[in-house]
Amino acid sequence: MAVLRLFASIRVAAGTGKTVIPGDTVGEIIDAANKSFGQTFTDLLPVCRIWVNGEQAELNTPVVEDDEVAILPPISGG
Repeated sequence: MAVLRLFASIRVAAGTGKTVIPGDTVGEIIDAANKSFGQTFTDLLPVCRIWVNGEQAELNTPVVEDDEVAILPPISGG
């Protein structure tokens, strides 16, 4: 089970900043998160970056117990 960390707008959509989700790949974790957090969460994902333990990841990136999967939407500001 990996720790899923969520930031900014995707955190708001999920209603939490941190949860534990089972899965062997980033894609499996994202699929489970989509089912848990609903359409607004799913709609935000295409513009987000996904990281595993501080390294940019793809959907086929494997994860093991206690890995941290982070989803970060684009951030703007000034």
